[in-house]
Amino acid sequence: MQQEKIYKKHKRREFLKQTALTGLAAAGGMLKGFAAGKGEQKSFSNSYKGYKNFDDQHLSVIGLYGDWAAGLNKNTIPALSFRRDEWKNIGKWKKAATKRLRERMSIPDIGAMPKVTVTKQHVYDGLYIEELSWQLPYGRATEAIILKPEHAKGKLPAILAFHDHGGNKYFGTKKITKTSDEQHPLMIAHQKEYYEGFAWANEIAKRGYVVLVPDAFPFASRRVMMKDVPEFMRDGLNDDDPAGQHEHTMAKSLFCAGTTWPAVFFAEDKKALDILCAHDDVDVQRIGCAGLSGGGMRTVFMGGLDQRIKCAIPVGFMTTWKDFLLNKSINHTWMVYVPLLPNELDFPEIIGIRVPLATLVLNDEDDDLYTMPEMKRADKILSEVYKKAGSEDHYKCSFYPGPHKFDKRMQTEAFDWFDRWLKQ
Repeated sequence: MQQEKIYKKHKRREFLKQTALTGLAAAGGMLKGFAAGKGEQKSFSNSYKGYKNFDDQHLSVIGLYGDWAAGLNKNTIPALSFRRDEWKNIGKWKKAATKRLRERMSIPDIGAMPKVTVTKQHVYDGLYIEELSWQLPYGRATEAIILKPEHAKGKLPAILAFHDHGGNKYFGTKKITKTSDEQHPLMIAHQKEYYEGFAWANEIAKRGYVVLVPDAFPFASRRVMMKDVPEFMRDGLNDDDPAGQHEHTMAKSLFCAGTTWPAVFFAEDKKALDILCAHDDVDVQRIGCAGLSGGGMRTVFMGGLDQRIKCAIPVGFMTTWKDFLLNKSINHTWMVYVPLLPNELDFPEIIGIRVPLATLVLNDEDDDLYTMPEMKRADKILSEVYKKAGSEDHYKCSFYPGPHKFDKRMQTEAFDWFDRWLKQ
C-alpha cells in the first residue's frame, strides 16, 4: 500500500513536469537532475526548438552574455592543464594539479573510519549480499550494499559502484542493485530505462568482483527529511516523495559553509572506499569505480583524486566547462560545480590527474545533457593528456547510439575494461 502511494505521487510529479508551461519552469523545480526522465526531456525540448544545437547557432543559456563569459579565459588552455608546454614533469604536474583541485573543492574532514554494521546477510541469484550501515559525524546513517560471488574464495578485485541521480532522491543503492525478486515498481522502470533492465552492480559482481554500493549524499538513507527543515519549506511534501526540490538551497548553504557539493560527495565516497579496502576479501591493489550520470560525475572526482582507484569508468558524464557554461548548465543540478576551478583545469582534466592509471569514458551520441562537439573535445583533451604522459593505451573513449543510458553493450565494454586492468 505504501509503495503504491509513493508510485502514484511520482506519476503525478511526472505529469506536472511534462505539462509545465516552459522548460525553464520545469527546470525551476529540479533542474532536471543528472539523468532527467524522458518526460522531463520532452517538456524541455518542446519549449526550446533547436535547443540541442545552441552551440551551432551561437546562442547560449545566458543569452548575449555567453560569448563574453566564455571568453574570460581568453580561450587559453587552463593554467594547470598538463597540455601546457611548461608542464614537462608528470609528477610535479600531478602534485600541483591535485593540490589546487583539493583547495578549490575545499574537502571537509568527516572524521575517522566509522564502525560498520552488517544489518542483513543473504544469498540471491548466485551472489552473497550484505546490507551495511555506518554513521558519519552528521546526518542519518549511510546505508550500503556489498555483493560478491556466493562461493568466491581468496582476495578479489573490487568495484566502488556509484548510483545515478535520476531526478529521484528517495532511492540510492536500489537504482543499480537487485537483492530479491521483489523490486519497487519505480526501480523496475528505472533499470529498464537507463540500464536495459539490468542491475549492473550485480552483473559486475558475478564476474568475480566484490562490489560496494553506498547511498550518496543526499539520497535514500542520506536524504534530507522534511521533518528536519522549517515548516515553510515543506510545501506539502513528506518523506515519501521520490524527488527533492531544494538543491539550490543545499548548494548555497554548502558554499556558505566553506565547502562545495563535489567535496562532500568525495569525502563520503572516500569513506566508502576506505570501508571497501578494509574488507577481508578485497585485493586493495585491484580496485575500480564506475557510475552513470551523477555516478559518472562522482567517478570523475574519485578517479582523479584517489590513486587507490586503478581503473575508472565515468558513463554519461563527460564534457567541458564551456558546454556547461553555454549550453547545458540548465540541464544539471548544482552538484558538479567547483568555483574558480575552470581557470586551472577543464572538466575532463579532473579525471586526467590520474594518468597513467586506466580510464574508460562511455558516452551516448544522443545524450541531451551534453553537446556532441564538447563531448568530442573532452575526448581530445584526455587523449592529449594520456599521449603526453606516454600512456595512450591506458585511455579509451567510446560513443554509443541512443540517449542517456548505460545499456548492455556499454556494460559489456565497461566490464571487459575492468577485467583487463584489474584481473591481470
